[in-house]
Amino acid sequence: MTRRRPRVYFSLRSPYSWLTVRRLREEVPTCLDEVDWLPYWDPDPITSAALEERGGEFHYVQMSRAKHLYMLLDTKRLAQAQGVDMAWPVDIDPWWELPHLAWLAARRLGRPWEFYDALVAARWGRGDDICLPEVVRVAAEQAGLDPEVLLAAPDDPEIRETAADCLHQAYLDDVFGIPYLKWGRHRFWGYDRLDAFLDVWRPAREGGNPS
Repeated sequence: MTRRRPRVYFSLRSPYSWLTVRRLREEVPTCLDEVDWLPYWDPDPITSAALEERGGEFHYVQMSRAKHLYMLLDTKRLAQAQGVDMAWPVDIDPWWELPHLAWLAARRLGRPWEFYDALVAARWGRGDDICLPEVVRVAAEQAGLDPEVLLAAPDDPEIRETAADCLHQAYLDDVFGIPYLKWGRHRFWGYDRLDAFLDVWRPAREGGNPS
């Protein structure tokens, strides 16, 4: 039987995604090479139109103020349990296309995780607005990438097509929230499902029988 690769949907916006990816990398240090990583974000009208052309739609529903306040307290508690300092950024009219499409550009250039680490350090370490070009610029420089190339990602037709493909795959996988982990028929939503994901995936990757 061909060994299947898990898919992990992550978001640069979500603190639960950040904590999940961080812990998954600790639990399985080689996971960056063993997992298919797909970004997930609120698409702008251009990407939304491309997604609709593929027959897909965006399942995510914006959270209420009450849920947002709960998430703030909950994620701070989770971060403290991991021994991580966390800053809570204030997003004012964010354009999530920029950091996520810039990540796709960084992936095309072979340094996605250097850029990812610089972005999450800015967002969750310092509370910076990663949708601002100047923040993306600094993160690109820290990752050893040309910031002009990453800042131009939303204007790159190939990157736009890749972005729409990511969200269309998310639609096909019934993704409705982040983080979302999928391996074969197994699907797991949320930070608190990471152990369940590892319980079914790790035995197979270590030589057991795929489920």
